[in-house]
Amino acid sequence: MIQTQTKTAIKEPRITLVGAGPGDAELITIKGIKALQTADVVLYDALVNEELLEFAPENATKVYVGKRSGDHSFSQENINKLMIDYALNYGHVVRLKGGDPFVFGRGYEELDHAADYSIPAQVIPGISSSIGVPGLQGIPVTHRGRSESFWVVTGTTSDGRISNDLYAAAKTNATVVVLMGIHKLAQIAEIFQNEGKGRLPVAVIQSGSTDNEKVVIGVANTIAELAEENNINSPALIVFGEVVSLHPKFQPIREFYDIVAQE
Repeated sequence: MIQTQTKTAIKEPRITLVGAGPGDAELITIKGIKALQTADVVLYDALVNEELLEFAPENATKVYVGKRSGDHSFSQENINKLMIDYALNYGHVVRLKGGDPFVFGRGYEELDHAADYSIPAQVIPGISSSIGVPGLQGIPVTHRGRSESFWVVTGTTSDGRISNDLYAAAKTNATVVVLMGIHKLAQIAEIFQNEGKGRLPVAVIQSGSTDNEKVVIGVANTIAELAEENNINSPALIVFGEVVSLHPKFQPIREFYDIVAQE
């Protein structure tokens, strides 16, 4: 009788950084879904719609790793370590990140860490909330005659300060999209007021593209008070620029200022 030895298939370690989009599960790319379907492990952030986990195989390991404003369940160092450990022991790790991995997502740090261990890695871009969320509200980040460019700026740096780039951006006619700045909204609006832009249209959008979405439209002079009155909280982004005047909710504000100007 001939005995045969069964060999256990050894999976090659690999990592895929997948952008999950701004929140609506249907806004992930087809390529992102295909990556999830072949995942052995999914490491997902707080801002990821958990409906997307259903695309991963039933026996895949799903690990929540936090990462949102006020929620640092896992440090970036710990996430990097988990990513490598799971890849070496399980095979294909999908690192599922809200928005786009390379727009304030620290995606390159994770890509670089994988390279340190010679683990193959690829990036599947996602829809960044900085463009997609205003777009879903009918606010283009560029529009002929109103804005020829746009800035995407973090509202708060790693040491808790307002980014110096915001002071530079406020001097331009560009659309300025501020991420992670809702808790410093009054201070950020003041930067634009100090540039003589107190009547500049502003939109604040909380939980964009999801069922919990809230939208507040105003001007730099009033936006902080309006956001507070409407209990706007993170995650939220702020859009400063003339393009916000294209939103239907801005029309009454324009009419008010036109009346005031005539008096």
